[in-house]
This record gives sequence, C-alpha cells and structure tokens, in this order.
Amino acid sequence: MGKLQSKLRKRSDRYRAGRDAAEGPPASQVVQYEPAHSDAVNCVISLTSELCVSGGSDQAVVVYDWKGGSRCQTFYGHTREVTKVSCLPGSTWLFSASRDKTALMWQMGRDAEPIQEFYGHELVVNGLAVSPDGTKLCTGSRDNSMCLWDIESGDCLQKNTISRNLVTHVCWVPGGTSIVQTSEDKTVRVWDSRTWQITNSFPSKRYIQTHCDIAPDCYHVLSSSNGFGGQGCEATLWDLRQPGCKVVEYRGHQQTTACCVFLPPSPDCGSMVASSSHDCSVKLWDQNTGACLYTLTMDGAGPLVSLAPSEPGGLLCASFNGGLHHLQLSQLPTLNLKEVARF
Repeated sequence: MGKLQSKLRKRSDRYRAGRDAAEGPPASQVVQYEPAHSDAVNCVISLTSELCVSGGSDQAVVVYDWKGGSRCQTFYGHTREVTKVSCLPGSTWLFSASRDKTALMWQMGRDAEPIQEFYGHELVVNGLAVSPDGTKLCTGSRDNSMCLWDIESGDCLQKNTISRNLVTHVCWVPGGTSIVQTSEDKTVRVWDSRTWQITNSFPSKRYIQTHCDIAPDCYHVLSSSNGFGGQGCEATLWDLRQPGCKVVEYRGHQQTTACCVFLPPSPDCGSMVASSSHDCSVKLWDQNTGACLYTLTMDGAGPLVSLAPSEPGGLLCASFNGGLHHLQLSQLPTLNLKEVARF
C-alpha cells in the first residue's frame, strides 16, 4: 500500500508541475519530463486531451501522457525509423509508417506486437491516413505509389503509381471520400477513394511540398514547402472547391517549412494557422490575411518537423534534437506562444 501511495503521489506531483507550467511560468522555466524517445522525433499527433502518439528515429511508436509527464506504452516492430503515425479518433487503434517500407497497426492496452501489417511498398512510406469510418488505410510512398488497404484483412485493395509522385504526406478529408497528398514533385493532389483516381491537382509550386492539413470546414487545404534562405519556405492555403485556387501564402520562415496545421478558431484571434520549420521556429499566422502574428524560436532544438494541436491553446511540436515540446498559446493581454514543457 505504501508503494502505491508513493507512486500516486509522484504522479500527482508530475501532473501538478505540468498543470502549473500550462498556466504560464516564466519563459525560462520549462518543465523537463521523461523523454519519449532516445533519438530524433519525426512525427506527433494528438490522441486525447492528455495523450499523444509519436514516432522517432529510435524505431519506436510511443503513447505519452504529456500532462502527467510519462510514457504510457511503447511499441517496437519497425526495423527502421518511424516516419508517420496516425489514429482512428475514438478508438484504441494506432498506425505507423516507416522507412522499412511497411505500415503497422497497434492496439493500446494490448501487448507490444502489431495486430496488422501492411506490406507492398518498395520504398519508405511517408503518407498515412485512416478513413473516417475506420475500415480503410491509405499509404503513400517514395516509390511513386498510393495504396488503399482493408484494415481488417491487411489486403491491398487499390494501388496507383504515378511517375515522379514521391509522396510526402496524406490526409483524409473528415467525413468524406477525398484524400489529399503532397509530393516531392511539388504538386498537391486530391484523390477519390472510391475510384482511386485523381480528381484534382493544384498548380505545382517551386519547391517540394512537405506536408498537408485539412481545415475543420473541409473546404481548405494547407501545404508547406521545402526551401532555403527564405526562398520556397512558405505554407500555402488552397480552396478545395475551386480547382487550382491559391488563397494565400504564409511567408517568413528562412528554411524548409516542414509542417503546417490549422488551429481551432478563437473568438479573440479568429482563424489561425501554425507552421514549424527547420529554422527552429514555430510561427502563428492569420489564416485569411497571411500576416505573421507571432514567432517562437527554440534555439538548439534542431529542425522542428511536426505539429499537432493538443487542446484549446496547446500545441505539440516534434524536433530532431529536443524531443517533444508542449507549447502554450495565450491571447490576453496580447498574443503569446511559449514552451512550457519538454519530453
């Protein structure tokens, strides 16, 4: 009983530290939790209001309690680094993609073995998205192919290979049948999951497109761009209802913009977009005007490669050198974004 009480007390202390951090400590006071990974973190998604899932160069998929500051479960099954993670909202299913050319399916609370395996790509798998009904999985690879899988059987239902379509990211439009993907050939494409054909492609950008995200209204798409020296480092907002329509660009990063995400609308600041870059900065943008509202620089963290809104006012950020970062957004008296915890 004494050991149990001690364990609960430690967890309570960790939670209190995380809660106090979220309430706004000085910028220099960043809570350091148990690291989620032993190497660079390549991707992160939000699972619940307290849990996130990440994948790293250590070949691990980690479920982490970022409020309590501890790992909940770690999955090992890939033989090379994990490139992307995904989940089915409201379920215990998790998915991961890897440089080992495979995608794996896991279930929280069960043993560490994958419950389904998806084989068929010939190169690294960089795209991973689950259908809204939880029956299909979409993957995209540097082998120029997009695959559609039956989750229950693991069978490949559709495969379409397009020359030079080196896939970098995929997103399934919530509640719909469309899939958006970005590519190293600088193009953003929209697929119909029923016919497995391209229904729309946006005008090619100048540089590689690294990531995409779908707006909550399902009408707009964000894509981010590779680049250097401030050239080609922008994020771009597109309108799905108007083929080829570029709405606005978000310019200001000095190196590759690795990730861009929509933030939940705020009554004080309106609609905002967040982006992370290899220049060690996270920027907040006015979605409609493209104006940069705030820049947070995390020197020493290395390239910032993935972002995930974690709760109202929260952002999770994955980095090469600093692990995972919990960022807190406050809007009063002025807009501010600061790092409050690292793990």
